[in-house]
Amino acid sequence: MDFDAVFRSRRSNVRATRGIVATSQPLAAMAGLDTLKAGGNAADAAIATAAMLNVVQPTSTGIGGDCFALFWDAKAKQVTALNGSGRAPAAASIDEIKRLGYAKMPNFTGQAVSIPGTVAGWSDLLERHGRMSLADVLQPAIWHAENGYPVSEIIARGWASQVKKLLRSPDWASGDLDNGPEQPSGHELLIDGRAPRPGELMRIPTLGETLRGIAAGGKDYIYRDEFARKLSRHVQQYGGWITEADMAAHVSTWDDPISADYRGVTLYECPPNGQGLAAIIAVNLAVGFDLAAMSPADRVHTMIECMRLGFADAQQWVCDPRVSDIPLDELVSPAYAARRRARINPQVAAKNVPYGDPMAGSDTVYLSAVDGEGNACSFINSLYMGTGSGLVVPGTGVSLQNRAALFVLDPEHPNALAANKRPYHTIIPAMTTRGGELHASYGVMGGYSQPQGHFQMLVNLIDLDMSPQKALDMPRWQLAWPGNGVGALDPGGLIEIEEGWDFAVLAELTRRGHRLAPVDGFARTVFGMGQIILRDPETGILTAGSEPRSDGCAVGW
Repeated sequence: MDFDAVFRSRRSNVRATRGIVATSQPLAAMAGLDTLKAGGNAADAAIATAAMLNVVQPTSTGIGGDCFALFWDAKAKQVTALNGSGRAPAAASIDEIKRLGYAKMPNFTGQAVSIPGTVAGWSDLLERHGRMSLADVLQPAIWHAENGYPVSEIIARGWASQVKKLLRSPDWASGDLDNGPEQPSGHELLIDGRAPRPGELMRIPTLGETLRGIAAGGKDYIYRDEFARKLSRHVQQYGGWITEADMAAHVSTWDDPISADYRGVTLYECPPNGQGLAAIIAVNLAVGFDLAAMSPADRVHTMIECMRLGFADAQQWVCDPRVSDIPLDELVSPAYAARRRARINPQVAAKNVPYGDPMAGSDTVYLSAVDGEGNACSFINSLYMGTGSGLVVPGTGVSLQNRAALFVLDPEHPNALAANKRPYHTIIPAMTTRGGELHASYGVMGGYSQPQGHFQMLVNLIDLDMSPQKALDMPRWQLAWPGNGVGALDPGGLIEIEEGWDFAVLAELTRRGHRLAPVDGFARTVFGMGQIILRDPETGILTAGSEPRSDGCAVGW
Protein backbone atom coordinates (compact mmCIF):
# COMPACT_ATOMS: atom_id res chain seq x y z
CA MET A 1 0.00 0.00 0.00
CA ASP A 2 1.25 3.49 -0.87
CA PHE A 3 0.56 5.32 2.39
CA ASP A 4 1.31 8.69 0.78
CA ALA A 5 -1.62 8.15 -1.59
CA VAL A 6 -4.11 7.77 1.27
CA PHE A 7 -5.52 10.70 3.20
CA ARG A 8 -5.74 9.48 6.79
CA SER A 9 -5.64 12.60 8.94
CA ARG A 10 -8.64 13.95 10.76
CA ARG A 11 -6.61 17.03 11.68
CA SER A 12 -4.20 19.43 10.05
CA ASN A 13 -0.75 20.11 11.43
CA VAL A 14 -0.56 23.12 13.74
CA ARG A 15 2.06 25.69 12.75
CA ALA A 16 3.40 28.66 14.69
CA THR A 17 6.62 30.57 15.39
CA ARG A 18 6.35 31.87 18.96
CA GLY A 19 5.57 28.58 20.66
CA ILE A 20 3.46 25.41 20.63
CA VAL A 21 2.19 23.16 23.41
CA ALA A 22 0.72 19.75 22.61
CA THR A 23 -0.93 17.37 25.06
CA SER A 24 -3.91 15.08 25.69
CA GLN A 25 -6.43 17.67 26.98
CA PRO A 26 -7.17 21.09 25.45
CA LEU A 27 -7.44 23.06 28.70
CA ALA A 28 -4.02 21.77 29.72
CA ALA A 29 -2.52 22.71 26.36
CA MET A 30 -3.97 26.22 26.75
CA ALA A 31 -2.52 26.54 30.27
CA GLY A 32 0.90 25.90 28.78
CA LEU A 33 0.35 28.30 25.89
CA ASP A 34 -0.85 31.04 28.24
CA THR A 35 2.34 30.53 30.23
CA LEU A 36 4.41 31.10 27.09
CA LYS A 37 2.40 34.24 26.34
CA ALA A 38 3.07 35.49 29.87
CA GLY A 39 6.83 35.34 29.26
CA GLY A 40 7.59 31.78 30.31
CA ASN A 41 9.74 29.40 28.34
CA ALA A 42 9.30 25.72 27.40
CA ALA A 43 10.10 24.52 30.93
CA ASP A 44 7.56 26.86 32.52
CA ALA A 45 4.92 25.87 29.97
CA ALA A 46 5.61 22.18 30.56
CA ILE A 47 5.00 22.40 34.30
CA ALA A 48 1.89 24.56 33.90
CA THR A 49 0.55 21.95 31.48
CA ALA A 50 1.52 19.01 33.71
CA ALA A 51 -0.14 20.59 36.74
CA MET A 52 -3.30 21.25 34.77
CA LEU A 53 -3.34 17.64 33.57
CA ASN A 54 -3.28 16.62 37.24
CA VAL A 55 -6.65 18.40 37.53
CA VAL A 56 -8.34 17.60 34.22
CA GLN A 57 -6.95 14.05 33.85
CA PRO A 58 -6.42 12.99 37.49
CA THR A 59 -6.95 9.31 36.80
CA SER A 60 -3.70 9.21 34.82
CA THR A 61 -1.28 11.63 36.41
CA GLY A 62 -0.57 13.82 39.36
CA ILE A 63 1.24 14.82 42.50
CA GLY A 64 1.28 11.22 43.72
CA GLY A 65 3.18 9.97 40.66
CA ASP A 66 6.50 10.38 38.89
CA CYS A 67 7.87 12.40 36.00
CA PHE A 68 10.75 12.42 33.50
CA ALA A 69 11.86 15.21 31.16
CA LEU A 70 14.26 15.96 28.34
CA PHE A 71 15.09 19.63 27.89
CA TRP A 72 16.75 21.23 24.87
CA ASP A 73 18.60 24.42 25.76
CA ALA A 74 18.68 26.47 22.56
CA LYS A 75 21.66 28.55 23.69
CA ALA A 76 23.80 25.73 25.05
CA LYS A 77 22.74 23.37 22.20
CA GLN A 78 22.43 20.61 24.76
CA VAL A 79 19.89 18.00 25.89
CA THR A 80 19.60 17.34 29.63
CA ALA A 81 17.61 14.54 31.26
CA LEU A 82 15.61 14.86 34.48
CA ASN A 83 14.72 11.74 36.44
CA GLY A 84 11.80 12.64 38.69
CA SER A 85 10.96 9.09 39.72
CA GLY A 86 10.68 7.91 43.29
CA ARG A 87 12.36 5.07 45.15
CA ALA A 88 11.24 2.17 47.27
CA PRO A 89 11.04 2.94 51.00
CA ALA A 90 13.94 2.09 53.27
CA ALA A 91 11.99 -0.80 54.81
CA ALA A 92 11.08 -2.44 51.47
CA SER A 93 11.69 -6.18 51.65
CA ILE A 94 11.40 -9.10 49.27
CA ASP A 95 11.19 -11.45 52.23
CA GLU A 96 8.23 -9.53 53.64
CA ILE A 97 6.37 -9.64 50.32
CA LYS A 98 6.93 -13.39 50.06
CA ARG A 99 5.92 -13.89 53.71
CA LEU A 100 2.57 -12.33 52.83
CA GLY A 101 2.08 -15.00 50.19
CA TYR A 102 2.81 -13.05 47.02
CA ALA A 103 4.67 -14.74 44.15
CA LYS A 104 5.18 -11.35 42.47
CA MET A 105 4.83 -7.75 43.55
CA PRO A 106 1.22 -6.81 44.38
CA ASN A 107 -0.34 -4.09 42.27
CA PHE A 108 -2.69 -2.13 44.51
CA THR A 109 -1.58 -2.52 48.12
CA GLY A 110 0.52 -0.12 50.15
CA GLN A 111 3.65 -2.11 49.30
CA ALA A 112 3.21 -1.12 45.64
CA VAL A 113 3.52 2.59 46.44
CA SER A 114 6.93 4.15 45.89
CA ILE A 115 7.89 7.69 46.87
CA PRO A 116 6.09 10.15 44.53
CA GLY A 117 8.68 12.16 42.60
CA THR A 118 6.41 14.51 40.65
CA VAL A 119 6.53 17.72 42.67
CA ALA A 120 10.28 17.56 43.23
CA GLY A 121 10.63 17.05 39.47
CA TRP A 122 8.41 20.05 38.71
CA SER A 123 10.41 22.22 41.09
CA ASP A 124 13.82 21.05 39.92
CA LEU A 125 13.02 21.51 36.23
CA LEU A 126 11.92 25.09 36.87
CA GLU A 127 14.94 25.82 39.04
CA ARG A 128 17.39 24.69 36.37
CA HIS A 129 15.66 25.68 33.14
CA GLY A 130 12.62 27.84 33.87
CA ARG A 131 12.00 31.56 34.32
CA MET A 132 8.85 31.49 36.43
CA SER A 133 8.12 30.34 39.97
CA LEU A 134 6.23 27.21 40.90
CA ALA A 135 3.51 29.45 42.35
CA ASP A 136 3.14 31.21 38.99
CA VAL A 137 2.77 28.10 36.85
CA LEU A 138 0.32 26.38 39.22
CA GLN A 139 -2.32 29.11 39.03
CA PRO A 140 -4.35 27.68 36.10
CA ALA A 141 -4.49 24.25 37.76
CA ILE A 142 -5.56 25.76 41.09
CA TRP A 143 -8.35 27.76 39.47
CA HIS A 144 -9.77 24.79 37.59
CA ALA A 145 -9.55 22.44 40.58
CA GLU A 146 -11.56 24.88 42.67
CA ASN A 147 -13.96 26.26 40.07
CA GLY A 148 -14.41 23.20 37.92
CA TYR A 149 -14.16 22.17 34.27
CA PRO A 150 -16.24 20.04 31.87
CA VAL A 151 -14.79 16.52 31.62
CA SER A 152 -13.52 15.34 28.23
CA GLU A 153 -15.01 12.28 26.50
CA ILE A 154 -12.11 9.83 26.41
CA ILE A 155 -10.89 10.86 29.86
CA ALA A 156 -14.42 10.21 31.17
CA ARG A 157 -14.31 6.65 29.79
CA GLY A 158 -11.02 6.02 31.58
CA TRP A 159 -12.37 7.57 34.78
CA ALA A 160 -15.32 5.17 34.84
CA SER A 161 -12.94 2.19 34.81
CA GLN A 162 -11.32 3.38 38.06
CA VAL A 163 -14.38 3.78 40.30
CA LYS A 164 -14.30 0.39 42.03
CA LYS A 165 -10.58 0.69 42.69
CA LEU A 166 -10.96 4.18 44.16
CA LEU A 167 -13.75 2.97 46.43
CA ARG A 168 -11.92 -0.30 47.26
CA SER A 169 -15.11 -2.15 46.35
CA PRO A 170 -15.22 -5.77 47.55
CA ASP A 171 -16.36 -6.95 44.10
CA TRP A 172 -13.40 -5.33 42.34
CA ALA A 173 -11.44 -8.26 40.91
CA SER A 174 -7.91 -6.98 41.40
CA GLY A 175 -6.38 -10.19 42.70
CA ASP A 176 -4.46 -8.44 45.48
CA LEU A 177 -6.79 -5.74 46.78
CA ASP A 178 -6.21 -4.84 50.41
CA ASN A 179 -9.20 -2.78 51.56
CA GLY A 180 -7.39 -1.67 54.69
CA PRO A 181 -8.95 -0.51 57.94
CA GLU A 182 -9.74 3.04 56.81
CA GLN A 183 -12.71 4.46 54.97
CA PRO A 184 -11.52 4.81 51.35
CA SER A 185 -10.86 8.41 50.34
CA GLY A 186 -11.17 7.82 46.59
CA HIS A 187 -14.57 9.51 46.72
CA GLU A 188 -12.68 12.82 46.55
CA LEU A 189 -12.15 12.10 42.83
CA LEU A 190 -15.77 11.07 42.21
CA ILE A 191 -19.23 12.63 42.15
CA ASP A 192 -21.61 10.87 44.55
CA GLY A 193 -19.54 7.71 44.26
CA ARG A 194 -19.42 7.63 40.46
CA ALA A 195 -17.17 8.91 37.73
CA PRO A 196 -18.03 12.24 36.12
CA ARG A 197 -19.83 11.94 32.80
CA PRO A 198 -18.56 13.51 29.57
CA GLY A 199 -19.26 17.23 29.67
CA GLU A 200 -20.15 17.21 33.37
CA LEU A 201 -18.60 19.91 35.55
CA MET A 202 -15.98 18.45 37.87
CA ARG A 203 -14.45 20.18 40.89
CA ILE A 204 -11.70 18.73 43.09
CA PRO A 205 -11.41 21.24 45.96
CA THR A 206 -9.10 19.09 48.07
CA LEU A 207 -6.64 18.89 45.19
CA GLY A 208 -6.93 22.65 44.74
CA GLU A 209 -6.00 23.10 48.39
CA THR A 210 -2.96 20.84 47.95
CA LEU A 211 -1.84 22.80 44.90
CA ARG A 212 -2.20 26.03 46.89
CA GLY A 213 0.02 24.52 49.55
CA ILE A 214 2.68 23.67 46.96
CA ALA A 215 2.45 27.17 45.48
CA ALA A 216 3.08 28.67 48.92
CA GLY A 217 5.59 26.19 50.33
CA GLY A 218 7.30 24.71 47.29
CA LYS A 219 8.28 21.04 47.15
CA ASP A 220 8.84 20.94 50.91
CA TYR A 221 5.06 21.10 51.29
CA ILE A 222 4.91 17.56 49.87
CA TYR A 223 8.07 16.00 51.26
CA ARG A 224 8.03 17.37 54.78
CA ASP A 225 5.56 18.14 57.55
CA GLU A 226 1.82 17.49 57.43
CA PHE A 227 1.38 16.14 53.90
CA ALA A 228 4.25 13.68 54.34
CA ARG A 229 2.71 12.53 57.63
CA LYS A 230 -0.71 12.02 56.02
CA LEU A 231 0.74 10.12 53.09
CA SER A 232 2.92 7.87 55.24
CA ARG A 233 0.11 7.04 57.64
CA HIS A 234 -2.30 6.23 54.80
CA VAL A 235 0.14 3.96 52.97
CA GLN A 236 1.02 2.15 56.19
CA GLN A 237 -2.68 1.52 56.85
CA TYR A 238 -2.66 -0.51 53.63
CA GLY A 239 0.48 -2.49 54.43
CA GLY A 240 3.06 -0.15 52.92
CA TRP A 241 6.40 0.95 54.31
CA ILE A 242 6.69 4.67 53.49
CA THR A 243 7.71 6.91 56.40
CA GLU A 244 8.20 10.64 56.81
CA ALA A 245 11.95 10.03 56.66
CA ASP A 246 11.55 8.34 53.25
CA MET A 247 9.61 11.33 51.99
CA ALA A 248 12.15 13.84 53.28
CA ALA A 249 15.02 11.90 51.69
CA HIS A 250 13.62 12.06 48.15
CA VAL A 251 15.60 13.90 45.46
CA SER A 252 15.41 14.13 41.67
CA THR A 253 18.52 13.43 39.61
CA TRP A 254 19.98 14.96 36.47
CA ASP A 255 21.47 12.47 34.02
CA ASP A 256 23.21 12.37 30.68
CA PRO A 257 20.68 11.10 28.14
CA ILE A 258 21.37 7.98 26.09
CA SER A 259 21.22 8.33 22.32
CA ALA A 260 21.21 6.60 18.95
CA ASP A 261 22.15 8.05 15.56
CA TYR A 262 19.53 7.30 12.93
CA ARG A 263 19.88 8.48 9.32
CA GLY A 264 21.12 11.95 10.15
CA VAL A 265 19.15 12.56 13.35
CA THR A 266 20.05 11.70 16.93
CA LEU A 267 17.37 10.17 19.14
CA TYR A 268 17.68 11.01 22.86
CA GLU A 269 16.08 9.04 25.69
CA CYS A 270 16.36 9.20 29.47
CA PRO A 271 18.70 6.48 30.74
CA PRO A 272 17.59 3.64 33.04
CA ASN A 273 15.67 3.22 35.26
CA GLY A 274 13.47 4.32 32.32
CA GLN A 275 12.71 1.90 29.48
CA GLY A 276 13.96 4.28 26.79
CA LEU A 277 16.78 1.75 26.40
CA ALA A 278 14.33 -0.47 24.48
CA ALA A 279 13.79 2.28 21.89
CA ILE A 280 17.52 3.00 21.58
CA ILE A 281 18.33 -0.67 20.97
CA ALA A 282 15.49 -1.04 18.43
CA VAL A 283 16.65 2.07 16.55
CA ASN A 284 20.28 0.87 16.54
CA LEU A 285 19.07 -2.41 15.04
CA ALA A 286 16.81 -0.72 12.47
CA VAL A 287 19.55 1.49 11.09
CA GLY A 288 20.98 -1.62 9.44
CA PHE A 289 17.88 -2.01 7.24
CA ASP A 290 16.55 0.15 4.40
CA LEU A 291 13.06 0.51 5.85
CA ALA A 292 12.03 3.19 3.36
CA ALA A 293 12.61 0.87 0.40
CA MET A 294 10.72 -2.06 1.92
CA SER A 295 7.14 -3.10 1.30
CA PRO A 296 4.81 -2.32 4.21
CA ALA A 297 4.77 -5.97 5.29
CA ASP A 298 8.55 -6.25 5.20
CA ARG A 299 8.91 -2.99 7.09
CA VAL A 300 6.47 -3.88 9.86
CA HIS A 301 7.95 -7.38 10.22
CA THR A 302 11.47 -5.98 10.52
CA MET A 303 10.43 -3.31 13.01
CA ILE A 304 8.60 -5.84 15.16
CA GLU A 305 11.68 -8.06 15.25
CA CYS A 306 13.88 -5.08 16.20
CA MET A 307 11.46 -4.20 18.97
CA ARG A 308 11.38 -7.78 20.28
CA LEU A 309 15.14 -7.69 20.76
CA GLY A 310 14.98 -4.22 22.30
CA PHE A 311 12.46 -5.35 24.90
CA ALA A 312 14.27 -8.61 25.65
CA ASP A 313 17.30 -6.57 26.68
CA ALA A 314 15.33 -3.82 28.43
CA GLN A 315 13.42 -6.25 30.63
CA GLN A 316 16.63 -7.90 31.71
CA TRP A 317 18.84 -4.86 32.19
CA VAL A 318 16.67 -1.81 33.00
CA CYS A 319 17.01 -1.06 36.69
CA ASP A 320 18.31 1.63 39.01
CA PRO A 321 21.94 2.02 37.85
CA ARG A 322 22.86 3.70 41.12
CA VAL A 323 22.04 0.46 42.94
CA SER A 324 22.59 -2.34 40.40
CA ASP A 325 25.25 -2.64 37.72
CA ILE A 326 24.10 -2.28 34.11
CA PRO A 327 26.43 -2.49 31.07
CA LEU A 328 24.81 0.59 29.54
CA ASP A 329 27.64 1.71 27.25
CA GLU A 330 27.76 -1.70 25.61
CA LEU A 331 23.98 -2.03 25.32
CA VAL A 332 23.64 1.23 23.36
CA SER A 333 26.67 0.64 21.14
CA PRO A 334 26.40 0.03 17.37
CA ALA A 335 28.73 -2.95 17.74
CA TYR A 336 26.30 -4.67 20.11
CA ALA A 337 23.42 -3.91 17.74
CA ALA A 338 25.35 -5.47 14.85
CA ARG A 339 25.71 -8.71 16.79
CA ARG A 340 22.07 -8.79 17.84
CA ARG A 341 20.84 -7.87 14.33
CA ALA A 342 22.01 -11.25 13.07
CA ARG A 343 19.17 -12.86 15.05
CA ILE A 344 16.52 -11.24 12.83
CA ASN A 345 15.05 -13.58 10.22
CA PRO A 346 13.50 -11.52 7.38
CA GLN A 347 10.84 -14.17 6.74
CA VAL A 348 10.03 -15.71 10.12
CA ALA A 349 8.75 -14.16 13.38
CA ALA A 350 10.84 -14.98 16.41
CA LYS A 351 9.18 -16.99 19.14
CA ASN A 352 12.03 -17.32 21.62
CA VAL A 353 13.72 -13.95 22.15
CA PRO A 354 16.50 -14.16 24.75
CA TYR A 355 18.19 -11.11 26.12
CA GLY A 356 21.74 -10.47 24.99
CA ASP A 357 25.05 -10.49 26.83
CA PRO A 358 26.65 -7.14 25.95
CA MET A 359 29.82 -8.07 27.79
CA ALA A 360 30.42 -10.73 25.15
CA GLY A 361 31.44 -8.53 22.19
CA SER A 362 1.68 1.91 31.57
CA ASP A 363 -1.67 5.17 32.24
CA THR A 364 0.30 8.29 31.73
CA VAL A 365 0.14 11.79 30.28
CA TYR A 366 2.66 13.19 27.84
CA LEU A 367 3.21 16.77 26.74
CA SER A 368 5.60 18.64 24.50
CA ALA A 369 6.37 22.37 24.64
CA VAL A 370 8.63 24.42 22.38
CA ASP A 371 9.03 28.19 22.81
CA GLY A 372 9.81 30.88 20.28
CA GLU A 373 13.53 30.85 21.15
CA GLY A 374 13.79 27.18 20.26
CA ASN A 375 13.96 25.75 23.79
CA ALA A 376 12.01 22.52 24.08
CA CYS A 377 10.70 20.31 26.85
CA SER A 378 9.59 16.74 26.30
CA PHE A 379 7.78 15.89 29.54
CA ILE A 380 5.94 12.86 30.86
CA ASN A 381 4.04 12.51 34.14
CA SER A 382 2.21 9.43 35.41
CA LEU A 383 0.52 7.51 38.19
CA TYR A 384 0.44 4.12 36.37
CA MET A 385 -2.51 1.82 35.67
CA GLY A 386 -5.02 4.66 35.83
CA THR A 387 -5.21 5.88 39.39
CA GLY A 388 -2.11 3.91 40.37
CA SER A 389 -2.61 2.08 43.65
CA GLY A 390 -6.10 3.56 43.98
CA LEU A 391 -5.07 4.98 47.34
CA VAL A 392 -5.96 8.68 47.75
CA VAL A 393 -4.31 10.57 50.60
CA PRO A 394 -7.32 11.69 52.71
CA GLY A 395 -8.25 15.35 52.37
CA THR A 396 -5.70 16.07 49.62
CA GLY A 397 -7.17 14.79 46.33
CA VAL A 398 -3.82 13.07 45.63
CA SER A 399 -3.82 9.57 44.13
CA LEU A 400 -0.72 7.51 44.83
CA GLN A 401 1.20 5.64 42.16
CA ASN A 402 1.98 1.91 42.22
CA ARG A 403 5.34 1.97 40.49
CA ALA A 404 6.92 -0.40 43.02
CA ALA A 405 4.73 -3.09 41.43
CA LEU A 406 7.29 -3.13 38.60
CA PHE A 407 10.03 -4.56 40.83
CA VAL A 408 10.71 -8.30 40.62
CA LEU A 409 11.13 -10.64 43.59
CA ASP A 410 14.18 -12.52 42.31
CA PRO A 411 16.99 -11.08 44.48
CA GLU A 412 19.54 -11.82 41.73
CA HIS A 413 17.72 -9.80 39.07
CA PRO A 414 19.00 -6.25 38.42
CA ASN A 415 15.46 -4.94 38.97
CA ALA A 416 14.92 -6.76 42.27
CA LEU A 417 12.99 -4.94 44.99
CA ALA A 418 15.40 -3.28 47.43
CA ALA A 419 15.46 -0.39 49.86
CA ASN A 420 15.90 3.11 48.41
CA LYS A 421 15.94 1.76 44.85
CA ARG A 422 14.06 2.99 41.79
CA PRO A 423 12.05 0.39 39.84
CA TYR A 424 11.95 -0.31 36.11
CA HIS A 425 9.95 2.62 34.81
CA THR A 426 7.71 2.69 31.75
CA ILE A 427 7.34 6.47 31.25
CA ILE A 428 9.82 7.99 28.83
CA PRO A 429 10.01 11.27 26.85
CA ALA A 430 11.87 11.48 23.52
CA MET A 431 13.73 14.17 21.61
CA THR A 432 15.71 14.34 18.37
CA THR A 433 18.35 16.70 17.03
CA ARG A 434 19.75 17.15 13.53
CA GLY A 435 22.95 18.96 12.67
CA GLY A 436 23.36 20.20 16.22
CA GLU A 437 19.90 21.80 16.30
CA LEU A 438 16.56 20.73 17.72
CA HIS A 439 14.66 18.52 15.30
CA ALA A 440 11.69 17.20 17.32
CA SER A 441 10.28 17.08 20.83
CA TYR A 442 7.94 14.12 20.99
CA GLY A 443 6.60 11.18 22.95
CA VAL A 444 3.96 8.47 23.02
CA MET A 445 2.43 7.62 26.40
CA GLY A 446 1.04 4.27 27.48
CA GLY A 447 2.95 1.64 29.47
CA TYR A 448 5.06 -0.64 27.30
CA SER A 449 3.66 1.16 24.22
CA GLN A 450 6.08 4.01 24.75
CA PRO A 451 9.40 2.80 23.27
CA GLN A 452 7.40 1.12 20.51
CA GLY A 453 5.64 4.39 19.76
CA HIS A 454 8.93 6.30 19.83
CA PHE A 455 10.38 3.86 17.30
CA GLN A 456 7.35 3.97 14.99
CA MET A 457 7.11 7.76 15.07
CA LEU A 458 10.82 8.08 14.24
CA VAL A 459 10.46 5.77 11.26
CA ASN A 460 7.34 7.62 10.10
CA LEU A 461 9.08 10.99 10.34
CA ILE A 462 12.48 10.03 8.93
CA ASP A 463 12.15 6.99 6.67
CA LEU A 464 8.65 7.72 5.38
CA ASP A 465 8.99 11.53 5.45
CA MET A 466 5.64 12.10 7.16
CA SER A 467 4.45 15.27 8.82
CA PRO A 468 3.86 15.13 12.60
CA GLN A 469 0.10 14.76 12.31
CA LYS A 470 0.30 12.08 9.64
CA ALA A 471 2.90 10.18 11.66
CA LEU A 472 0.51 10.11 14.62
CA ASP A 473 -2.53 9.24 12.50
CA MET A 474 -0.96 6.11 11.03
CA PRO A 475 -2.21 2.77 12.38
CA ARG A 476 0.14 1.19 14.91
CA TRP A 477 1.26 -2.21 16.14
CA GLN A 478 2.76 -3.23 19.44
CA LEU A 479 4.09 -6.17 21.37
CA ALA A 480 1.27 -6.94 23.79
CA TRP A 481 1.85 -6.92 27.53
CA PRO A 482 -0.06 -8.72 30.32
CA GLY A 483 -3.68 -7.70 30.70
CA ASN A 484 -3.10 -6.05 34.06
CA GLY A 485 -0.29 -3.91 32.68
CA VAL A 486 2.24 -5.21 35.20
CA GLY A 487 4.95 -7.79 34.84
CA ALA A 488 7.36 -8.97 32.21
CA LEU A 489 6.40 -8.46 28.60
CA ASP A 490 6.87 -11.58 26.44
CA PRO A 491 8.87 -10.36 23.42
CA GLY A 492 7.82 -13.45 21.47
CA GLY A 493 4.14 -13.09 22.27
CA LEU A 494 1.08 -11.52 20.67
CA ILE A 495 1.22 -8.49 18.39
CA GLU A 496 -1.69 -6.10 18.86
CA ILE A 497 -2.43 -4.40 15.55
CA GLU A 498 -4.72 -1.45 14.99
CA GLU A 499 -7.51 -1.18 12.47
CA GLY A 500 -6.46 0.54 9.25
CA TRP A 501 -3.75 -1.78 7.95
CA ASP A 502 -4.23 -3.28 4.49
CA PHE A 503 -5.51 -6.87 4.63
CA ALA A 504 -2.62 -8.08 2.49
CA VAL A 505 -0.16 -6.76 5.10
CA LEU A 506 -1.97 -8.60 7.89
CA ALA A 507 -2.07 -11.80 5.85
CA GLU A 508 1.65 -11.64 5.13
CA LEU A 509 2.54 -10.97 8.76
CA THR A 510 0.43 -13.96 9.77
CA ARG A 511 2.15 -16.14 7.15
CA ARG A 512 5.51 -15.24 8.71
CA GLY A 513 4.33 -16.49 12.09
CA HIS A 514 3.17 -13.32 13.84
CA ARG A 515 0.20 -13.93 16.14
CA LEU A 516 -1.97 -10.86 15.54
CA ALA A 517 -4.66 -9.49 17.85
CA PRO A 518 -6.79 -6.85 16.03
CA VAL A 519 -7.75 -3.74 18.02
CA ASP A 520 -10.43 -1.23 17.04
CA GLY A 521 -12.86 1.32 18.49
CA PHE A 522 -12.10 2.99 21.81
CA ALA A 523 -9.70 0.15 22.62
CA ARG A 524 -7.29 1.85 20.22
CA THR A 525 -6.12 3.98 23.13
CA VAL A 526 -3.99 0.96 24.10
CA PHE A 527 -1.52 2.14 21.45
CA GLY A 528 -0.71 5.22 23.50
CA MET A 529 -1.30 8.89 23.01
CA GLY A 530 1.46 10.89 21.36
CA GLN A 531 2.42 14.47 20.61
CA ILE A 532 5.07 15.68 18.13
CA ILE A 533 6.52 19.16 17.59
CA LEU A 534 9.10 19.71 14.83
CA ARG A 535 11.23 22.83 14.50
CA ASP A 536 12.77 24.17 11.31
CA PRO A 537 16.12 25.66 12.44
CA GLU A 538 16.33 28.01 9.44
CA THR A 539 12.91 29.66 9.76
CA GLY A 540 12.01 28.90 13.36
CA ILE A 541 8.65 27.56 12.18
CA LEU A 542 7.14 24.97 14.52
CA THR A 543 4.93 22.17 13.15
CA ALA A 544 2.95 20.01 15.53
CA GLY A 545 0.63 17.04 15.51
CA SER A 546 -1.54 15.73 18.34
CA GLU A 547 -2.84 12.24 19.08
CA PRO A 548 -6.12 11.45 17.28
CA ARG A 549 -6.85 8.73 19.88
CA SER A 550 -7.19 11.26 22.72
CA ASP A 551 -9.11 14.41 23.69
CA GLY A 552 -6.11 16.70 23.28
CA CYS A 553 -4.67 19.06 20.74
CA ALA A 554 -1.67 21.17 19.80
CA VAL A 555 -2.03 24.94 20.24
CA GLY A 556 0.35 27.66 19.13
CA TRP A 557 0.85 31.38 18.64
